[in-house]
Formats: sequence, structure tokens, C-alpha cells
Amino acid sequence: MTPIVAHHLGRIEYGRAHTLQEALQTARIRGEIPDTLLLLEHDPVITRGRTGKESDILATPELLALRGIASHETGRGGEVTLHGPGQLVAYPIFDLRPDRCDVRRYVKDLGEVMMRLGSEFGVDLRMQSAPYIGVWANLDTPASFGEEPFRRAKIGAIGVRLSRWVTMHGFAFNGSIDLSLYSTIVPCGIREHGVTSLEALGVADVPPVRELGDRALRHFGDVFGTSVQLASTEETAALARFVEVGV
Repeated sequence: MTPIVAHHLGRIEYGRAHTLQEALQTARIRGEIPDTLLLLEHDPVITRGRTGKESDILATPELLALRGIASHETGRGGEVTLHGPGQLVAYPIFDLRPDRCDVRRYVKDLGEVMMRLGSEFGVDLRMQSAPYIGVWANLDTPASFGEEPFRRAKIGAIGVRLSRWVTMHGFAFNGSIDLSLYSTIVPCGIREHGVTSLEALGVADVPPVRELGDRALRHFGDVFGTSVQLASTEETAALARFVEVGV
């Protein structure tokens, strides 16, 4: 892969970030920009992927409005998930050509980044296969992940969309997000297991999302086998030339 240019966007409304992703994906396909990584957090929002069920949104529109939770349809893979402050969201706009054209490998690599990020805080996380795709924490200590049954909780969700092997969407990793927000959905269509966060797992002084993003940069570079350059404030502001999103 070519070197990755990473941008911190701060807290941004989901629809604006989605529009920016689409514009950047088109620009990457055309070769107008390098591999680009967006790091951010969202205002509270429920998103429904291509296989998401309306029935997995448990709250009424009135309750969502009362709690300040928006709702968006989206073209990513996966079902219903939720974003909110305190959750690191990473949107890679990567061209997987010529030697990484494998969607399963790409999804696994995103999971590996989250697992390595969790290990920095002494948290043992594992990537799980279908139907539990994502990154999970084991709530039964000291039972191992290899022993069934065990109580697991999801800490990292993955949903991607590719066009001509250029990616968009990505992962959401729970740092200190308000977990009560998840009571409004069936996360990823999984009813038998819950969700967790670094904070809920007992990590003291969970850093803000920007620091989580900074920590993730090294892991992106290691996992994808390339260098990562953090864009300047001016370079991040220049992203607006692709679409008027007010970044």
C-alpha cells in the first residue's frame, strides 16, 4: 500500500461524514488523493446497513428524538449499529489494489487494529467469526475464548463498502461511549450478547477519542505494512474542496 494520510475530524454529524467519505472514495478511485484515514466521533446516531432490519431499532422515533439520537440508512455492510461521543470511528479510504484485494482479509485487518489498540490498555480482545463478526471482550475471567460457553460483549463493530477495491466506512471502537444508548437497538442483530467499552471493562482514565485515534495510527501502519502521516490542520481543512461539509 501507499503511505496513509490520516485526518482528525473531531466530532462530526454522521450525514456530513458520509458525504465526505463518498467524495473521497471517488477521488481515490480517480487517483486524486492518497490512501486516506478519517478519525472522528459522531453525535449520537443509529445507522442501518444493507442487511439491517427495521425491527432491530427498538425505540420509537419520538423516543429517539427525546434522547437526541439521529437515524440514517447507509450502504455499508452489516446490520444496525450505533455511534456516539466517546467512540473512536475510523473510516479508511484505501485502495486495496494490487495485492490486498481480499475483503475478508481487509475486515480481519481492521479487527487486528482494534485488538492491538485494546492491548495497550491491558484488555484482551478477540476477533470473532460469523455471525459475531467484530471485536469482542471476554467477560469470564480467567476462562479463555476457546472455551464455550463464555460471556462475551462486543467492543468493536466493523462495516465496510468497496467500489473498484477502494474502501469506505470502517470500524467503531468503544472507549467511553454511554452504553445506555444501545438500549435503543439490537446491535448488529445480536440479541444474546451485549456491548461493552474500555470504560466498562475497568480501564481507568480512558483517553478522549483524539488520543485513541493517535494510538491507533501506529497500529494501522503496522497492520497494513505502510507508513502513516498525520495531516496538518490546514490539510484537513482542505478536504472540504471535495465536498461542502464544513470540515
